Amino acid sequence: MNEASRTQGWAICICAGALAFLFLLGLLGRSYWAIALPVAVLTLFVLGLVGWVGYTIATIQVEPGPAPEVLASDGTNDADSPAGGSA
Repeated sequence: MNEASRTQGWAICICAGALAFLFLLGLLGRSYWAIALPVAVLTLFVLGLVGWVGYTIATIQVEPGPAPEVLASDGTNDADSPAGGSA
């Protein structure tokens, strides 16, 4: 891991701590926004993920694989027999 990654990791930790502190201050001050903003952000994030999954499912293109070979009841391949598997 390089130094830039560690610096970014510490920056994320400090920001998360600061936001947690602000959230607790809002709760202690009985602020409506302390609950409304995190709930709105979480709701929009989840809806964004759901929309992304739906878009991915709607636009994926799957190539069909080759047809599986059919085996005769005796375990041989029907395609290899001269009569197509009938005796």
